[in-house]
Amino acid sequence: MVLLLGFLFIVSAVVLTFLAFPKAEAAQSGGVGRAIKALEAMGHSATPDLTSELNRPFSERVLEPFQERALAIGRRLSGADNAERLYRKLELAGNPVGWSVDRVVSMKVIGAVGGLVAFLLFSFMLDLSLFTRLIFTVGGGLVGYMSPNMYLYQKAYDRQAQLARELPDAIDLLTISVESGLAFDAAVQQVSRNTTGPLSEEFTRVLQEMQIGNGRSAALRALADRTNLDDLRSFVSAMVQADAFGIPIAQVLRVQSSEMRTKRRQKAEEKAQQVPVKMTVPLIFCILPTLFVIVLGPAALSIMSSFG
Repeated sequence: MVLLLGFLFIVSAVVLTFLAFPKAEAAQSGGVGRAIKALEAMGHSATPDLTSELNRPFSERVLEPFQERALAIGRRLSGADNAERLYRKLELAGNPVGWSVDRVVSMKVIGAVGGLVAFLLFSFMLDLSLFTRLIFTVGGGLVGYMSPNMYLYQKAYDRQAQLARELPDAIDLLTISVESGLAFDAAVQQVSRNTTGPLSEEFTRVLQEMQIGNGRSAALRALADRTNLDDLRSFVSAMVQADAFGIPIAQVLRVQSSEMRTKRRQKAEEKAQQVPVKMTVPLIFCILPTLFVIVLGPAALSIMSSFG
């Protein structure tokens, strides 16, 4: 009897199992199957977006958002006229490639953070006290904050010095071109083509401004505003006055060329007069002590040995 009941239970379990399989397949093909297919479709549709996000360069994913955040902080810290002052510095520096007002503002904040971190780590290496470490770290932050301004100042200084060196030769070339029969615009074009450097770039910009509709006087005044050179300002003023009063350009250029050569000679003589004064410092602190050691050293050793 027990065996018969066990056999009936086994047969019933097998029959129920076979009957349950179609229901499972129907359930899978029903709501559960549709849910699984929907999840797979969502995974396939999300995969390209995630892949494209990860395939973006590091600068676009990390550096640009960080720079935008630094720009927002820098705008809050700077004054209302900070953009105009930075634009003026960029003009004097020749508008370096990739530099703009927003980039300078963001670089100041990034430089301040980097200076704070770098000087703080360096202060731990020097084993300073807490107050000295604080002053050292704050000074590093200030140096990092002012580093873009110092870079622009140095670029502007080097550019103005190069403009001062190139101006007399450029005016000589302008004078020769005008006296040979060319118009002033054509002479400026010859200077911009046959020379290199910041002055050639400025003359090219003057020509471009005249081509887009600005007058000659306005383009020359813009040239004077973009530079901080007194000789160039006087040259522009003379050319504007000659254009306004109808004075022959060749005569004005001849006078300007003579004055520029005279000023260049005077500057060379001034530099030559400064050489003895500048040589005094290394002579006193570097050459004379070494000379005293070489000359008086053996005598001092002899005296010490004699008294010893």
